[in-house]
Amino acid sequence: MNEVKDDQIRNNIRDNYKRVALKVITNDSCCAPSCCTPEDNQNSTIEEVSQKMGYSVEELQNIPNGANMGLGCGNPQAIADLKVGETVLDLGSGGGFDCFLSAPKVGSRGSVIGVDMTPEMISKARNNAEKSQFNNVEFRLGEIENLPVADSVVDVIISNCVINLSPNKSRVFQEAYRVLKAGGRLAISDIVMTASLPEELHADMSLYSGCISGASTIEALTESMKQAGFKNISIIPKDDSKEFIKEWAPEHKVEEFIVSAIIKAEK
Repeated sequence: MNEVKDDQIRNNIRDNYKRVALKVITNDSCCAPSCCTPEDNQNSTIEEVSQKMGYSVEELQNIPNGANMGLGCGNPQAIADLKVGETVLDLGSGGGFDCFLSAPKVGSRGSVIGVDMTPEMISKARNNAEKSQFNNVEFRLGEIENLPVADSVVDVIISNCVINLSPNKSRVFQEAYRVLKAGGRLAISDIVMTASLPEELHADMSLYSGCISGASTIEALTESMKQAGFKNISIIPKDDSKEFIKEWAPEHKVEEFIVSAIIKAEK
């Protein structure tokens, strides 16, 4: 029964982000995980939302057109301390935004792998990479619970507001641990739960797809990471993230229950 529910969650999320990708492809605006339009809901442009998440104006100007869809809750590659020659894996890479920002930091001797379960996102990211000649970036179709990546080949795993979407977060961290090299690290921006969600919000599938009702507590995430084998675990909530989270579903005041956090750990 749980498998059926998990598949329903994944299919709903895949359909939601398919619509996001196609909206951007057809030049409709889409700005946040809830697939809203800035003009109708957030009163903010994609660039303004991204700056609130921690991206600089320079970063936003140096990526392929359309790669930034305003999806996320932080800037993971900024906290990853990327080095030349490293291999980076982005869980839930979308249109390739964080991958393209990571690429020049690891240089031609390094590589960046983006994994996403939505074919439309993969197609969009691959087109962006080809047009802008990002030769050290590749995108693979797959689920973050079953990564299409070999054992012990990755130096750094980044992710931006994606792990909360998984119905099996323990499996995600097990897979992350598997593909990391010894001494490899996590540098993740994601949503954590700070107070119990009301049942009607927790059961709302649209809020799950919107990076809200699938959030876990810091304690639960820490335990999942420990069980996977990670050490030096650090989860730091960012209270200032409520400034943009309150725009995701203003009628529900979700900023009272969730917050963005910086998540780090080592293998």
